[in-house]
Amino acid sequence: MGYGAPIRGVIVTGMILRRPLLAVLLLALLNAAFAVAPARAQELEKLEFVTKTGVHAFSVEVMRTPDQQARGLMFRRYMPDDRGMLFAFKRDEPVFMWMKNTYIPLDMVFIDRKGAVISIAADTEPFSEKTIASGGPAWGVVELNAGAAAKIGLAPGDRVRHPLFDGG
Repeated sequence: MGYGAPIRGVIVTGMILRRPLLAVLLLALLNAAFAVAPARAQELEKLEFVTKTGVHAFSVEVMRTPDQQARGLMFRRYMPDDRGMLFAFKRDEPVFMWMKNTYIPLDMVFIDRKGAVISIAADTEPFSEKTIASGGPAWGVVELNAGAAAKIGLAPGDRVRHPLFDGG
C-alpha cells in the first residue's frame, strides 16, 4: 500500500473492522465500559459520623494511593446520597483540595488522626481550581454530596468512625 492509498478498515486490538461506523461504536462502548469499571470495582467500606443528631452511616470508596487520590471524584456525574469518598492521607499535615474536573458539588470534611472533624468546606463549586484548605493538620478527608453535612448536623468536633482513624 502506497502513501496515497485509502484505508479500507480500522484496526482495533488486532482485528480489522470493515465498517468505520461499527468501529466507532465499538470504541465508544469499550471506552464507556472502562471509564465506569474503576468506580464499580472499588470496594466500599462503612464509615459513620457521630453527631448531635445521631449516628449516620455512609458507604465510602477509600483512596489510598497517590494515583487514586489525584483522580478522586473527577469526571463522575453522580454519587448516591448514602455514598462518599475517603481520602486516606495518613499524614498529620494541612491538606489542600480543589474541584478541577469535578462535576458534583461536594461537602469536604477534614478529619484528624483521632477521627475528630476539624473543618467542613460546604457546597464546593464544581470545576473550580480554587484551593480548599483543611484549616489545620488532617489525617483524611471525606467527600459527600453537597448538603449532606448540613442534613446530618455535622460540625467540627463531631466524630468519624472508620479503621483509618485511631478512634475508628
